[in-house]
Amino acid sequence: MAIYVVSDLHGATDDLKKAIPETSTLLLLGDLLNLLDYTAMTGILTEVFSVEAVREVADLRAQGRVEEARDAMRRRAEGREDEIRQEIGRRVMQQYTEVFAALPDPTYLILGNVDNPAIARSFIRDSPAVIDAESSVVTLEGERFGFVGGALPSPLNVPGEISEDEMARRLGSIGEVDVLCTHIPPAVPELCFDTLAGHPERGSEDILRYIQDVQPATAYFGHVHQPLVSVMHIGRTMCVNVGYFRATRRAFPHRTGQE
Repeated sequence: MAIYVVSDLHGATDDLKKAIPETSTLLLLGDLLNLLDYTAMTGILTEVFSVEAVREVADLRAQGRVEEARDAMRRRAEGREDEIRQEIGRRVMQQYTEVFAALPDPTYLILGNVDNPAIARSFIRDSPAVIDAESSVVTLEGERFGFVGGALPSPLNVPGEISEDEMARRLGSIGEVDVLCTHIPPAVPELCFDTLAGHPERGSEDILRYIQDVQPATAYFGHVHQPLVSVMHIGRTMCVNVGYFRATRRAFPHRTGQE
């Protein structure tokens, strides 16, 4: 059984169909929606607002001026807040419909920071191909895979963020595994730094401690789209950022027993 790992799909359903061979198992590590592709300036936000408005907000965020970015977005939405919420909601439903129709059988799924957990899980319940892998352990080809989704709180305050306590609880629930699958990286500077954004994304100290204590053979994650370092070892554990799939269009092949 071939196993492929993908993170940060961000709506690239046509490319996913091409990247996953038939009869393969997919491990999907979150961020299914394309709210905003910063490089191409496409996504739900540019469909609801203008590209000019989104670029202004994106530039302010990139400069660390988060409150100014929020103010700019509020000004753009003033007087049409209900319309915008409805339009964003409609497009989220449309994208999830397209994504879940493209997922192979079986797909083991955890969610990322830009995902809407309530909506996504309603699609999971209706999909015969997709397994909600959150906080679970699955044995594949003789290896124990543990899954922990979500991202830690950030100034963006998006739906898929969870508290540090919740992250620790989820990690504690899986016990010892051979392969750890998370959305965000362990809190290691080289793994968290995004070279295009020019600043680090938030990694997890609890994931780092889990890796140091348990030493799984492999730890897979995504979240950082242009990482300074994609692969490094923490003790015996090979830590792998499997890539920003929307840009790379490549699924990462898992090799059983790799070290």
